[in-house]
This record gives sequence, C-alpha cells and structure tokens, in this order.
Amino acid sequence: MIRSFSRLSTRASLPTASRAFSAEVETSWTDAWNAATENMKSNVTFEESAEILRNLTKTDLLRATDLRDSPSRFFEAHRILARHAVEHGPGFWIRFTVHYNLFAGTIVAAGDEEQVSRLADYQAAGELGCFGLTEKLAGVQSGLVVQTTATYDEASDEFILDTPHEGARKNWISQGFVADKAVVLADLIVKGESKGPHAFVMDFRSSGSLVPGVKIDDMGSKTVGNDLDNAWIDFENVRLPKDSMLRRYAEIVDGEYIIKGDVRPFDMIGQRLYTGRIAVAQAALEYRRALFSKTKSYSDSKKMFAFSGEPVLSEIPQLEALYEENEERLGRLDEYVGECEAALSEVLKEGGTPDTRLVDCIATAKVKAVEDSIEMVHRLRQEVGSFALMADAGFKHTDFLQCCKFAEGDSRILMSKIARDRLRLVEKGQDMDSEEGKQALGLAMAMKGHLDKGASKQEAWDKEWKGVYELAETVMDRVMTDGPTV
Repeated sequence: MIRSFSRLSTRASLPTASRAFSAEVETSWTDAWNAATENMKSNVTFEESAEILRNLTKTDLLRATDLRDSPSRFFEAHRILARHAVEHGPGFWIRFTVHYNLFAGTIVAAGDEEQVSRLADYQAAGELGCFGLTEKLAGVQSGLVVQTTATYDEASDEFILDTPHEGARKNWISQGFVADKAVVLADLIVKGESKGPHAFVMDFRSSGSLVPGVKIDDMGSKTVGNDLDNAWIDFENVRLPKDSMLRRYAEIVDGEYIIKGDVRPFDMIGQRLYTGRIAVAQAALEYRRALFSKTKSYSDSKKMFAFSGEPVLSEIPQLEALYEENEERLGRLDEYVGECEAALSEVLKEGGTPDTRLVDCIATAKVKAVEDSIEMVHRLRQEVGSFALMADAGFKHTDFLQCCKFAEGDSRILMSKIARDRLRLVEKGQDMDSEEGKQALGLAMAMKGHLDKGASKQEAWDKEWKGVYELAETVMDRVMTDGPTV
C-alpha cells in the first residue's frame, strides 16, 4: 500500500527548473519517500503492481519533471526502490523507471512547454506511460535501429503510425498492458523523405481499451519480475494528431519539416539513455549492497564447528576476504558513479546535452557498475553454501542484474562503441603513442590484415572481437581514472 503524503510546502514557491533544497528538507523528503515505498510487494498481478505505481505518482512526492528540476531526488528515488529488489525482484523498479525516466523524461527533454505541462495532468490522474523504442529486429544486441514509421499526411495534417513488418514491432515494452499513454519512437517520413527517429506521445488506451489500430501480446513468463507486464506492440495505420510529435526541436509547419536550432531531436531523446544508465548503474550497486549486507548478517550469526572457540561463517578466510574486497570495489564505484550523476545533473538542470567526455564516463559507469556487481554477487553465492538456495535469501532475484546488463544499452554494445570511437582516433592519426594508443593501433592493424584478404569491415571486426573488448576495457579504465570533469 502507498501512503499518502502532501507535497513539501517549500517546494511550491520555487520556480520551475530551479529547485534547491536545504539538507533538512531533503532529509524530510527522503524519509517521506522511504515511508511511501516501504511496503512494496511483488507477489501481485501486473495490474495490481501498476495500481501501486498510479497511487505513488499521485502522492506528488516525485514529479514527472523532477528529472530536470530536481535530479538528485530523481536518482535518490531510483536508489531507494532498487534496495527492494533483493526481496521483490526488479519488476516494480523497471515499471517505475519506464514511467519516470523513459516516458516522462523524454517529454521533458524533447517536448515544448505546452507538451511538458500535460505531465502534471497525467500525474494528477494517475495515468501511466510506456516507451516504445526497442523493436523485434533491433534488440539490445543490435544498437539503435528504428523501422516503425510515422508518415506525415498533409491532407489531414496528421501522422500515420505504422509497423511495416513483423520485425519492426516494438518489443519487450514494459507496462504495455496497462499504460494509458505512450511515447513511441518512429522514423518520421515527410513528403517521402525519412527525417530519422522522432518521438511521438499518444493516447495508448481510451477508457481502458487500446486505441484503434494498436495490437499487443505478452512476451511470456520470465525468470524474475513477473509482476511487470512486457508486451510486443504492432501499429496498423494509427492516426495521430500533429501535436503528438514532440516539437521542442522540430515540427511540421505548413506542411514543411522545420528544425529549431542546432540540436537534433534524437540527441535530446537520447538523454534518457544517459539518465537511465546512471540509474541502472546505481540500481546494480544498491542491489549488490543490500544482498551483501543481508548475507553478512546471516554469516555473522552462523556458528561453525571448531575444536576451540566459537567461530562464525564470516570468519572463514575466503568469505572474510570477499567482504573486504567488495567494500573496496563498491566504494570506488559509488564514488565514480556519484561523480557522473553530479556532472549529468548540472547538464539536466541547464537543459543541455552532455559532452563526449561525460557520455563516455556515463557509459563506463554503467558497464563497470553492472559487470562488477554481477561478478561479486556470483562469487558471494559460491561462498555461502545452502544459504544461497533459500527462497528468502535474496539470491533468487539475481537476474535483476541481468536486466541491468542489457537495459539502456547492453554492456557489449556500449563497449563496442567505446572501442570503435577509439579506433577512429587511430584513423585520424591521433594519440597513438600512449599504451592505449598502441593497443588501438595493434587492433587496427589486425583488422586491416583481414581486410587485405578480402574480408568486409564487419567480418574483420567480428574476427577481432576479443581485441575489441580488450581495448574497451583499457579505455574504460582510463576514463574512470580521469573522471567526468577536467
């Protein structure tokens, strides 16, 4: 059950996009959020889980615009909810971040003032949103590809949203069975010309039923998080009003496609991937922290047989060493991810886009936090015997980390991009004297060897896949050392 809390009174007097709170107010907010979410449940249907989120949004503790206006609260809310994943799995956390980060956050980033203002109405009504980006033939291992189309119909001054083939169906769309609204990414077609991916906000359901032309089905049962609904979505010539296109940076005027300013629309839509990567990195760390804490509480009290003394499981040398190693590694990642959050928060409050350095830092934070957590949790499982098999020990929800691995950019995709960007510097003859540069040059020469034998660029890349990921690891180590700020 979600407890009801009124908005902190100091907040209403502050102007939009300029929210600064005292430490005392922030502590009060954190206490209120903890209290509102302390009784999370996972042994519920996805409809019941959605109702919990509807009620939580209506408390107004976290506004749909807080990603811009109060990023610290946005990230703290995610961290607190992630701690429940040890007991309840990832379902509610994913439902929450889909609504606040992907759905609402995209509107905040790419919508104009009038479109953003509608979020307050959605929140007051407890309406939920889903986010349609991933497609069947463009999943987490494919990178960003959008084949769904939104064709501008000049005669009606509308867009026609369509799934041209089965491979373009939106796939694994969280909250697809309950969402009232949707932000859909589609290739905008104007006068027969593709303008690239743009975001459209639409009524997904009307009076509880899907709008005409929308078809969905269930992705099936999962290992964890079955309190979360996941759907594939097919659009068949769904007509959307012209104001459905998020138009802060582009719109249709008198039948013509107009770009506003120097920012590409998708660059701002991509902001949600950056905020999401920080949220996912922190979720992985919070899950790991909670699981290690719970396990250590058990091992501290688990007595062991001994010929003398009264040792406990935590004193077994390998487990004691693992706890110490985890504290050191977790502390370093906490600090680094926190630096990335702080740097990104400043960008969000200014309404800008992160520079290349910060983008690389955020990708590194996501990969390192998730992969390190997967490793350490797996090692912990191996050292605590039958405790890891107990239903209430928390290990049954470790696939939460698997969700973190592919969410907001799969680790392999992010590492491939990091390596590819580094190879581009080699192609330009830049920074080849460092050890990292020499490693990149070696990989480039190995790939050239395959090209000289007639291989395609993709084949050469695939043959050297180990070298690709090794280079990415080297770059990420350097990025972590340098940090997000000069």
